Amino acid sequence: EQKIRSLRQRLLSTARRAARQVPFVEDVVAGYYCAMDPATPVKVRATVLAALAYFVLPFDMVPDFIIGIGFGDDATILLGALALIGTHMRPEHREAAKAALRDKRTL
Repeated sequence: EQKIRSLRQRLLSTARRAARQVPFVEDVVAGYYCAMDPATPVKVRATVLAALAYFVLPFDMVPDFIIGIGFGDDATILLGALALIGTHMRPEHREAAKAALRDKRTL
């Protein structure tokens, strides 16, 4: 439970920083909720979690702090993962993402 909470906090913090550069950030957070849903197939969950790990980890191909291109490589990975899991995203995942992004206390 603590690791899941920590991942969610890091994801939301990164998502808020990336919101201007990654226009589909709400889909990214919905992907997290899809991955946490026990009804989501294990293969799909693994794909999403791997992409999210790349997004939140500070070490990647292009450092995230470089304005304009920093989240570009992250966005490419995330778009690929979201395309693969699109049929598994449910309205409740999207609603949870909207609520989490609105709630400043989740940081």
